[in-house]
Amino acid sequence: MTETDSTSVMWWSIRVELAGGGTAGKLWPRPGRLLAMNSAHTLHELAEAIDDAFARWDRSQRHEFEFPATGMWAIERRYRDSAEDPRAEFDADTTRVSDAVQPGQEFHYTYDLGNHWSHICQIEPRPIDVAAVLDCVPQRPLPYRGWGTIPDPNGRLWDGDNGRNPVPPPPHQPWPWSNAPAPTLTTLHSPGQYTLLQNLDTQHR
Repeated sequence: MTETDSTSVMWWSIRVELAGGGTAGKLWPRPGRLLAMNSAHTLHELAEAIDDAFARWDRSQRHEFEFPATGMWAIERRYRDSAEDPRAEFDADTTRVSDAVQPGQEFHYTYDLGNHWSHICQIEPRPIDVAAVLDCVPQRPLPYRGWGTIPDPNGRLWDGDNGRNPVPPPPHQPWPWSNAPAPTLTTLHSPGQYTLLQNLDTQHR
């Protein structure tokens, strides 16, 4: 799609909230993102933009869409159980978002059908001026606003976390930038919860 084509189609804002999944369970408040999308973008392109927005690097995982207003369902054709799969009304690789859902309607996106990272999505009822909102006209759906803490899709808190080994101590020297105060607390973090581990000032005096 050329830039001229991009400006000639209707652009919309989609609100996407992560409801939960994996080791995080149900999330509240829900982290969310706003994405700009036009009427020519496919469901697959939207799925990739959502995965970008929620910091997912493993693109081998299957994903699917559900549309409660129509009772329809979509998945990439290469992942269909068979050519006769009765649920696969839409092929996510070729179906445009505008053909599957209407402005104002809610729909659901699931990333990783094993861990079931579930997203509640809604197209805002009014179109947007994409050049004014983003200061550019992107070729693909693009996240442009967000909030909340994004849990790691595999539940890892640090590189090498296997769920059993202890939290590694933070580096003491050198601190990342000059003249910066050293950290006084280290915490174990999970979505919506912080647990104090130790007071570094007390430990290193």
